[in-house]
Amino acid sequence: MFRIHEFSSASGELSSVFLRVADGELVLSSEGGEWLLPSGALHAVLTRYGAPFDASARSTEIASLRLSEGECLRHVRHLAGYDVIARDYLVYERADGEALCALAATVTAALLHLGQARAARG
Repeated sequence: MFRIHEFSSASGELSSVFLRVADGELVLSSEGGEWLLPSGALHAVLTRYGAPFDASARSTEIASLRLSEGECLRHVRHLAGYDVIARDYLVYERADGEALCALAATVTAALLHLGQARAARG
């Protein structure tokens, strides 16, 4: 599984959110459950919240997940000169478009919302 975000829960313990590919579809999971994401959700979220990825910016790749042919999601950590703590970003790469990146926390929140909304609709 591919960890896309980690945060402190209400109890103060670390909690993780994961993304995986199952039968060609994206599934988001955390200790709260699993949610099948609507088709195109990741692309829509990164198009909405993402910005072009600056490949020359100093960042460290944490992990990557191949989504489909010509499509990849990377988890990178970046420490800007003015930051005290490094920030985690998700970089969405498609063969037919520019790589987009957004804060992992933002992408995770949007995907959780979409997954939970889909589950509520049945």
